[in-house]
Amino acid sequence: MSDNDTLDARGLLCPLPVLKLRKRLKSLENGAEITMLADDPAAVIDVPHFCAEAGHTLVESQEVNGDLRFVVRVGR
Repeated sequence: MSDNDTLDARGLLCPLPVLKLRKRLKSLENGAEITMLADDPAAVIDVPHFCAEAGHTLVESQEVNGDLRFVVRVGR
C-alpha cells in the first residue's frame, strides 16, 4: 500500500479526521480505496455516518494495535 492509499489522522479530534478523509476522497476516482488510521474514539461513529451520508462504502472498520483502521471505497 502506498502513502497515497493511507491517511494518518491519528492525534486529530472530531471533526478533523472526517474532514481530512472527505478532502482526500475528492481526489480519488470512483471505486478507489483508502485506509484511514485514527485514534479519536468518536471516529467509530463519525466515519460510518459520513460514508452513509456521502455515498461511500465503509469496507472495513477495526482496531489494530490501539488505533482505529477504516477502509473506505469511493462511491458504492
